[in-house]
Amino acid sequence: MRDYKAEASKRVEFIRGLLKDAGARGIVFGNSGGKDSALVGILCKLACEDTVGLIMPCGSSRNYSEDTDDALTVAGRYGIEARTVDLGVTAWELVHSLRSASELTAASIANIAPRLRMTALYAIASAEGRLVAGTGNRSEGYMGYFTKWGDGAYDFDPIADLTVTEIYEFLRYLGAPERIIEKEPSGGLFDGQTDEGEMGVSYRSIDAFLLGGRCPPEDMEIIDKYHRTSEHKRVPPAVYKE
Repeated sequence: MRDYKAEASKRVEFIRGLLKDAGARGIVFGNSGGKDSALVGILCKLACEDTVGLIMPCGSSRNYSEDTDDALTVAGRYGIEARTVDLGVTAWELVHSLRSASELTAASIANIAPRLRMTALYAIASAEGRLVAGTGNRSEGYMGYFTKWGDGAYDFDPIADLTVTEIYEFLRYLGAPERIIEKEPSGGLFDGQTDEGEMGVSYRSIDAFLLGGRCPPEDMEIIDKYHRTSEHKRVPPAVYKE
C-alpha cells in the first residue's frame, strides 16, 4: 500500500507549484459527488484555500438527487465552496437543435453533458483566474473511459496516476464519508448507468492488471479492446507537418 500521508504532501506541493507558475488565484473542479472528485477536491482544498467545487446536474435524475447530496456532503466536510450550475435545459436545447442537422446516437447525446461541464468549468476559470482540476484516474485513463474534450480536458490532474483501488485507499486515509466510498462508480450520464456495467468488466480486474499484470483472460480481452480503440483519446490531435 502507498504511504498516503506522503502522497498527500507531495500532491499538495505539486498543486501549489502549478498555481504559482500560472499566477492563478484559485482552483475550480467538477464536484460530481463521486470518489474521484471527492479526492481531487480534498487535495485541492489542502493546497489552496480558494477552491471551488462546481456541481453541474445535467440530464439524469440522480444528478439532481443523490449526486448533488453527496457533492454537498463532501464540500461541507472539507470546507470546499460549492456552487451549482444546472445544465439540464442547456443540454436539452442543444440536442433539440442538433437533431435538425444530424440523427444523433445515444453515445453522442451522452457525451454532451461532460462537454458542457468542461465549458462551464473553463468559463468560471477564465472569469476568476482559476485553474481547472481534472478528476480522471489511471484505470479510466487506460480504458479510455472518459469523454474527449469533456472530463478529459483540464489544466492539471492530481490523481491521474492512481487506480480506482488506490483512490479508495486514499479516501479512507483522508476520512472521506463512507457513502462516497461505498457508492457504485457511475458517470451519471443517464439513469441506471454504471461504469462497470457499461464497460462489461470490473475495476477489480482492471486494477489487478494495472497493478500486477494479471486478470482473467475474458476480462483481459475486454481491457485490451477498450485500450486499443481509445488510443486517440490519450494522444495529441494529429497536425500536418512538412
